[in-house]
Amino acid sequence: MTDQVRTGGCQCGAVRFRIKGKVGRPSICHCRMCQKQFGNFFGALVTVPKDGVEWTHEEPSYFQSSVNIDRGFCRRCGTPLTYRQPGALEIAIGAFDDRSDLAPQIQVNYAVRLPWVEKIFEAPVHDDPDYYRRQEQIISFQHPDHETANWPQQGLKL
Repeated sequence: MTDQVRTGGCQCGAVRFRIKGKVGRPSICHCRMCQKQFGNFFGALVTVPKDGVEWTHEEPSYFQSSVNIDRGFCRRCGTPLTYRQPGALEIAIGAFDDRSDLAPQIQVNYAVRLPWVEKIFEAPVHDDPDYYRRQEQIISFQHPDHETANWPQQGLKL
């Protein structure tokens, strides 16, 4: 990883971050708490520099999921954002504006993974051109994957 400045945040744009410095090794965690936090099969996270994170809008809200772990999220839109443990902070890979070089390099809690998770990408690919044409017509109210000068404090509303 490089010492570049990285940005990211939640869906609505209320919580945004800027990271300066080298990030750690990207990983996926199969534990049940990560599954529940992300509402998914695993959580994808990367450790960030201890003093290199700046919250540029609001900071995440936290839920204490165990004795020494807090999990951060946007209180407005619910986006899962952080895994905070004593001495370290990890941020959800999916929350970064540019995730292209954050491919997970290690799996954590592999022994408790869902038994079928390794086969999910063997499933057939949905390839209906009409479906994808309709998807292109959807107007997104999510914050874009870049910094903005004047994004509404609470994101866009319908």
